[in-house]
Formats: sequence, C-alpha cells, structure tokens
Amino acid sequence: MTRKLFGTDGVRGRANAWPMTAELALKLGAAAGRYFRRDGGATHRVVIGKDTRLSGYMLENALTAGLTSTGMNVLLLGPVPTPGVGFLTRSMRADLGVMISASHNPHHDNGIKFFGPDGFKLSDQAEAEIEAMLEGEIRLAQAQNIGRAKRIEDGRGRYQEYVKTSFPAGLRLDGLKVVVDCANGAAYRAAPEVLWELGAEVIPVGVSPNGTNINENCGSTHPETAAEAVITHGADVGIALDGDADRVMILDERGVVADGDQVMALLAARWAEDGRLKGGTLVATVMSNLGLERFLTARGLRLERTAVGDRYVVEAMRKGGYNLGGEQSGHIVMTDYATTGDGLAAALQFLAEMVRSGRKASQLARQFDTVPQMLKNVRFTDGAKPLDSEAVQAVIAANEARIDGKGRLLIRKSGTEPLIRVMAECEDEALLTSVVDEIAGAVAAAG
Repeated sequence: MTRKLFGTDGVRGRANAWPMTAELALKLGAAAGRYFRRDGGATHRVVIGKDTRLSGYMLENALTAGLTSTGMNVLLLGPVPTPGVGFLTRSMRADLGVMISASHNPHHDNGIKFFGPDGFKLSDQAEAEIEAMLEGEIRLAQAQNIGRAKRIEDGRGRYQEYVKTSFPAGLRLDGLKVVVDCANGAAYRAAPEVLWELGAEVIPVGVSPNGTNINENCGSTHPETAAEAVITHGADVGIALDGDADRVMILDERGVVADGDQVMALLAARWAEDGRLKGGTLVATVMSNLGLERFLTARGLRLERTAVGDRYVVEAMRKGGYNLGGEQSGHIVMTDYATTGDGLAAALQFLAEMVRSGRKASQLARQFDTVPQMLKNVRFTDGAKPLDSEAVQAVIAANEARIDGKGRLLIRKSGTEPLIRVMAECEDEALLTSVVDEIAGAVAAAG
C-alpha cells in the first residue's frame, strides 16, 4: 500500500492550500479517529499539540471536528514541543497523538504528524491505511456518541517535569550562562523554564511568537542569531532549537556551531564508556558525515545508517534494540527518555557533560574532523520529475564514476518540500565542488 499524502514526517504543505486545508484536516481527523476506534471500545481519547504558527488555530479546529465526529474525545495541549506530544500520548493513555507543525519550515507552511498509543510516530503502513480511508466514506459516530473537546492546562508542565528527569540526578547548571534560541516556536516557554529551574542563568532568544515569525532568522536553521547572543552576553554555551523543538544545534562559547553528528559522537562515546550504549551502536541516516563513522569505528562502535527521517532512525533503533540515534540536522533520539527527537533533552545531555567534565563547550563540541561535505538543494516545479530525466541520470552516472573510491554521493528527493538534495563527501574539495555543481545544474535544468 503506497502513500501519496504522507511524506517522511506526516502531511505537510503550504497553509490554506492543498493538502494543508481545513477541509482536508477535518477528513484526516475523521479517518484517523475511525482508524483508532476499530476495536469498538467505549472510551477513546486523542491529544493535540501545536507550535506557534497562525494556521495552527485553523488546523486544530478542523482536526478536532473530524476526530470528535468519530467519537474521539480531544484534549487540546496548546503550544508544546513535538516530543511532548509523544510523551503525553503515552502518559495520558491516549489512543492517538497529533502534532500540528511544519518543524523548521517557514510560517506559511504547516503539517500534521500522528503518534500511536505507544508515543511513537505511526509506521508507513498505518499512514497508508489512514490515507486509504480518505478515499471512501468514513463511518461517523451516532449523535449521542460524538466526542468532546477540552483544553488541558498542565500539558506543557507535565512535559517540563518529565524532561528534567533526563538530566542526571545530583547535577546542577548553577554557574552556567546559557543562551537558548527557541525559534519563536513550540518551546518558547518550556525550554527557558527548564534550564532556569535546573540552575542556569538563561539568556532567552526567539521567545516572542506572533504567528508568523517562527524560524524567521532564528533557531537551529539560523544559528547565527544564537551565536551573536552567545558572544554578546559572554555565555558558556548556546542552544538553538527549531520550531517544534525536536532538533537542536549546540554553539560553543565562541559561537561555533556543532551539528547533530558532533553531538551524537559525544553522547555515543560517553554512553559507551558508561556501558549505556546498547549494542555498541549509533543509528544515523545516510546524510551523516563519514567522519562520524570513522570516529565510531576507531572506538569499536558501529554506525547503522537509515533513510533520511527521524522516524526511520527510530524504527531501526526499536528493531535492533538500540537507544541512541539521530540526524545531522539535529534530531537526537534517546529512547531511554523520549519516543522521538527531543532537542531540549539532547541539550541537557550536552550540558550535563559540561558539568560532569568541567570542560568548555568548545572542548566537547568537536569530537571529530569532518570529511568535506557539500549539499545543494534544487527546487523543482510541481509535477516535474527531474530524477526521471535521462539527461540527469547520465550526469549522475558520470559523476558517480568520478567520485568512486574517493568519497560518496547521495541524491534524493525531499520528503517534505519540492526539493532534490544533492550531497557528496570527498577529501578532494575541488572534485567535490565539481561533482555537486554538475549534478545540481542538470537537475535544475530538468526541473
């Protein structure tokens, strides 16, 4: 069963345009509600969280209408990080969790992600079945069985208390000056409060959401804003989250950025020393740098690669019984603490290592030398299929031969945007640039 509506991270698109319309959200809510009511039980509940996008109000109302129409009782959490929805779905014994967010995308985009009763994102198969239900007539609840909806005031607080338990007992952040950039997104209250409660002096950035400024020149996709704040305030470390706070970038005291690969390397090495790294394995995607793989191999550890998307990382972790994984983009998944990427929990692990070791952020944030990597995103028009072009395929084949044995090449279609991502790694930077430029040029011409 194939999926057309769902991408690598739920349904996503431009707000108020298909598929991110109120009409589709209502139908999707009804389909998801019916899917999770197949056992015919009497009591069913769903939790809905969102980030700070203006369109979140519209989609929240539409989803609520669809879900209650099939007899689901809806608990509205308001703005809360994506990992908070995963946690609360399981904690509150909900049948389904929904997060309304387009993550790191601009405010004019939005998305809908589903979590199962175990708190993990739905499988491809489950999403395909829900999508198939949209094609038929969805059986609605009888009038007396229509669901109710109410706002939950303590959802964010529950998540905050839980995420603090991921910080080692007996440690405090006293004496640390921490910049936290919340991207004007879902963690704009949760992250500063958690850091302050653990003892840090907090410099908050990106904590004034207005519905249209989420991820705008701030957060993990624009870490230069946090870097400037770190330098201006003489902070010890910076934390840059994205719009739904499931990814993080760390900035050292000089404002230098450490991506997800560097953070994963630090945690994998530390956890392995403590005997905590299950299976001696870190799970990451094909986008992670070759330098990370070499770093792990040198320590007798293993890197298992997956397709791009934190959901695929989590699937591999659960299948293999591993407890640490993530993406170069900053999704860090620690299944001892969370069911999905949690930027705040990952940042707390980094801060804990600073406290434990007494070392500066700059001494921890660069664990390995990266192999030169280049990524170009080529946007294509709707309906175009540039990777099916014979001319593009010929250019790719020729450049695969050029880089063979000297590096690696990865070309893939984004699962969330109309982009072709062209990435290569190679010690020979001139060859690296030439290969990526030629392929990107061919893709642009065909798109």
